[in-house]
Amino acid sequence: MSAAYFIAGTDTEIGKTFVTCALLHAARRQGLTALGMKPIAAGAEQIGSEFLNEDAARLRAASSFDPGLALLNPYCLASPIAPHIAAEEEGVTLAFDPIRAAFDALRPQADLVLVEGVGGFRVPLGPDYDTADLARDLALPVILVVGMRLGCINHALLTVEAITARGLPLAGWVANQTDPSMLRFDQNLTALTHRIPAPLLGTVRHQPDGDAARGAEGLRLPG
Repeated sequence: MSAAYFIAGTDTEIGKTFVTCALLHAARRQGLTALGMKPIAAGAEQIGSEFLNEDAARLRAASSFDPGLALLNPYCLASPIAPHIAAEEEGVTLAFDPIRAAFDALRPQADLVLVEGVGGFRVPLGPDYDTADLARDLALPVILVVGMRLGCINHALLTVEAITARGLPLAGWVANQTDPSMLRFDQNLTALTHRIPAPLLGTVRHQPDGDAARGAEGLRLPG
């Protein structure tokens, strides 16, 4: 069976998609076939014949091949807002079974599948379900993307606690410098390295052009 990981973030807008794409590039450089999956995306527009979310488009471009949007992004919501609110407004129920079916169809097609969450680790998807429940139900080890900016230590450690509380293994974490002017970057990195009970898979310095292929240069896969 191919390897698969759930990509979680410490918050929204911390470069989760960028790091997921960078990890896909890193895997492909090792000769692996790699696919990215975005089960739920909020914020999309009609581009030609496709109703497309930007994050899903970036994952598709970084993957070894295009598996089709129905598998890559089963739920694509129009409004760039919290997914449970967008789903309610659009009359959509975010259910686990279609996501499970899409993931099960993707996994045999590649050596590595990276499933990117939405927002932080505990984003509501319905009245009694959130992205932490989704990660638990997929039963995947987690790679945590830490947005390196002021407050990142608290956000990271709380997220690690939430991951552990659900019985999910933390396969590793990535330090992504979202704030190029962050003070005491190295000291914050050291504090996190000493406190997160999982390997640091790499540090990605600020990439103003969003070049995920270049970001892959400092990353390694778990294991």
